[in-house]
Amino acid sequence: MSKLLRLDPIACDGHGLCAELFPERIRLDDWGFPIVDQRSIPPALEEHARRAVADCPKIALRLVTARTVPGER
Repeated sequence: MSKLLRLDPIACDGHGLCAELFPERIRLDDWGFPIVDQRSIPPALEEHARRAVADCPKIALRLVTARTVPGER
């Protein structure tokens, strides 16, 4: 099952560590806050995503299982 990264923008303080650990799916805005790519995480990058989640100092990132909605692809 595919995984997605989710950000809690209220908890995030903009440390930027997540973007350093997972630049394939996270970039920083002009103020240093993460912009998370909404595409699913391929298996080859899942370990990198898990590390970014685990090392987030504010526990603002999480990795969730993608759910398909009927009629969506």
